[in-house]
Amino acid sequence: MIRWAATLFLLLSSLLASGLAHAQEGEGASRQAFERGPVRGSLEVTPAEPVIGDALTLTLEVVAEPAVELLMPEFGEALGRFEIIDFAPSERIDADGRTVARQIYRLQPARSGPQSIPPLRVEFVDRRPGRSPAPAGEDAYEILTERLRLEIAPILAADAPLELRPVHGDLGPRRGPLGPVWMWGLGALVFGGILTPFAWRAYAAARARRRQRSAYEVARQALDGLLAGGRPDAERMDAFYVALSQIVRTYLEDRFGLRSPELTTQEFLTEMGRSPDLARSHQQLLRDFLTQADLVKFAGHRPEATVVGESIASAECFLEETRDQVLGSQLGADAPASEGVA
Repeated sequence: MIRWAATLFLLLSSLLASGLAHAQEGEGASRQAFERGPVRGSLEVTPAEPVIGDALTLTLEVVAEPAVELLMPEFGEALGRFEIIDFAPSERIDADGRTVARQIYRLQPARSGPQSIPPLRVEFVDRRPGRSPAPAGEDAYEILTERLRLEIAPILAADAPLELRPVHGDLGPRRGPLGPVWMWGLGALVFGGILTPFAWRAYAAARARRRQRSAYEVARQALDGLLAGGRPDAERMDAFYVALSQIVRTYLEDRFGLRSPELTTQEFLTEMGRSPDLARSHQQLLRDFLTQADLVKFAGHRPEATVVGESIASAECFLEETRDQVLGSQLGADAPASEGVA
């Protein structure tokens, strides 16, 4: 017995060590470095051996000498077929006076197989004394990173067997008597008779609540409350756009049944394209509105007052053009006859 226990312990230890070694081999990153004059940086993607469904982290970090102005890539520029699910830019000045800029993307690959992240463009203007700010005829110096090639592995291993097993045979009749059929029918009737009044009351209460407040009225009230605080300044811009887009997304869920609040913008736009209830003009209006909101929330964009006004006008226009206009007479006609009986 002791020998069997020792053998089992050694086997489990071997499997655990093998699993840890495999996990360590799968970690790591695909990294490249670049440099031109007073600017140097690095581009890194983790994990180095992703599987379809994994979120990739792309980190671009650039360091510039003092008096050198950095121009980082625009949000979402040249990322190929990858979907951006998060974006975090930052910039600071280190102890030596150098500018350290960083952009971190979280990407979702759309398919398995060979993939690549196209070159990213970093520009800079050299404002150091005695230096040429930019090449002749150009506005700034330019650095292009190299293309990062990745292999997105499928979930199914390459050597997995693809043989189909035959279907199982008939399981045969159920064992054990379950009682006469008439008894089950009678029990269902009694149970249904007990639940029917409660179900009807719940249905009538839900109809009454829907008549009291439509999806439009709820969204209109929330929008009026948001606008009562005035136009946002730079410090309140993020919170304002988060609240504004949440009002529109909640209205879409209540009005059209779209699962918008819990979806990313790209997932929601895909879901919206399948909806037969939204006209193409409304879909384009929402696409422009949500893109502007994402730029503020994720890219740190600070739009001008006119752009903020256009976003508010887009939200109001969409609510007004798609509001649920149900007349009170129609609601009364839909009410069950039993409600009017004393």
